[in-house]
Amino acid sequence: MLHLFAEHGPFETEAGAAMSEAYEAALEELDDTGQPQIVLEIIAERIIAAARGGECDPVRLRAAALRGLGEQD
Repeated sequence: MLHLFAEHGPFETEAGAAMSEAYEAALEELDDTGQPQIVLEIIAERIIAAARGGECDPVRLRAAALRGLGEQD
């Protein structure tokens, strides 16, 4: 999954791992089966934006990704 984020610039290993964890958790929460590709891209873009803003907690990254897309904590 790190390859998804690698094309958007260098991230520390810890940040990359948190981003991957957040992405996988977001997909699980949305039940990624049948989600349009654009939704998956939006989730990734939101995670990238939050990580660039300094967020490195996977739970908060997931929440940022899902805001407005479905139910989240």
